[in-house]
Amino acid sequence: MDTVKNALARKSGALIHVGPGDMVVEALRRMRDNRVRSVLVIENDGLVGIVTQGDCAIKVLLPGLDAKQTPVSQVMTRNPVTVTPDEPLQTCMTMMSARGFRHLPVLDAGKVVGVISIGDVVKDIIRDLERNVGDLMGYIMTDSPGG
Repeated sequence: MDTVKNALARKSGALIHVGPGDMVVEALRRMRDNRVRSVLVIENDGLVGIVTQGDCAIKVLLPGLDAKQTPVSQVMTRNPVTVTPDEPLQTCMTMMSARGFRHLPVLDAGKVVGVISIGDVVKDIIRDLERNVGDLMGYIMTDSPGG
C-alpha cells in the first residue's frame, strides 16, 4: 500500500475548511459546493476540529436547531485524530475501520496539509489489486509452462 503523501498528491483541489465561529449552514454549503462530506475547522492556521454531514444532521437537524444560527464550534468534533504524510494508507484503513472514521486530517509538522477519506484508501486498494492482477496475467501469459 501507498503512503498518505502519495494519496494526497493524487487528489485535486484546495483544502476545504471553515472557522469555529462560522455557522453550520456555511459548513454545509462548502460540503455541497465541493462534493465532500466533511470540512476541517481551522482557527489561526491550526486545526481545532472537523465537522461532518452526520454531525450536522444529528446535532442540528434532529434537535431542531437552526443551521443559520448554530456555530460550527457547537457541533464539531474537537481535536480530531490526525495522521502524518508518511503514514501508510494501511494504517489509516485500520484506524478508520476500528474507530468508525471516514475522514482523517493530515498534519505535517503541525500544519494542516489535507484530508484522507475512506474513499482515498479504497481507491488505493483497487489500484493495488489491478496492478497485482496485471502482474499475474503477465506471468501466466509469458512465464508459465506451456505459455
